[in-house]
Amino acid sequence: MTVEIIPSILSADFANLERDVRAVMDAGIKKIQVDVMDGRFVPNISVGLPVVRSLKAQTDAVLDVHLMIVEPERWIEQFAEAGADVITVHAEATVHLHRALTQIRALGLRAGAAINPATPAGVLSEVLPLLDLAVVMSVDPGFGGQRFIEAVLPKISHLASALNAVGNGGVVQVDGGIDVNTIGRAVAAGAKECVAGSSVFSLGDSIAHAIKALQEAVH
Repeated sequence: MTVEIIPSILSADFANLERDVRAVMDAGIKKIQVDVMDGRFVPNISVGLPVVRSLKAQTDAVLDVHLMIVEPERWIEQFAEAGADVITVHAEATVHLHRALTQIRALGLRAGAAINPATPAGVLSEVLPLLDLAVVMSVDPGFGGQRFIEAVLPKISHLASALNAVGNGGVVQVDGGIDVNTIGRAVAAGAKECVAGSSVFSLGDSIAHAIKALQEAVH
């Protein structure tokens, strides 16, 4: 079963960010996630354009930029120019989701739409043909280290089936609370990409060991 594990740098050591990113790449990881938070859509502030630019200059990793910000369409072009390869916006954060996804794709990037745990999967029904990623948040976004919300599992299955029916190659990404105890359930429900933060960077094990443990837990 092919499942992509995507470390989120939100849980990395920002004093040694280049070291941590190189460690995940040395472990065979090709993609990392950059969580951009504005303190309005979510109750936290994280990183922005300078970090994306720096990562693009220092690594060959695919940069999956998750915009947890209001009116994300105002910033899509800037993040594309900074080096994003994938941009995900939240359905709850824009009144023009179709326009935002079209804008991302027009820039030659992969496009994702994320939904919070309390948001029904049907919100994405009209934009499925535009999605490379349907991102199911399995925690309430804003902070790392939260526990996986089991109630999202049927939503993962629903969106996986819906994307398969559309047939454009889009997949479900699950973000939040992914560890060795939860990744198997997310994948069994239909996830093809799993974002992991604390379970990669914050458990005291080596990053390579943590990634290997997640890969083994998938099976």
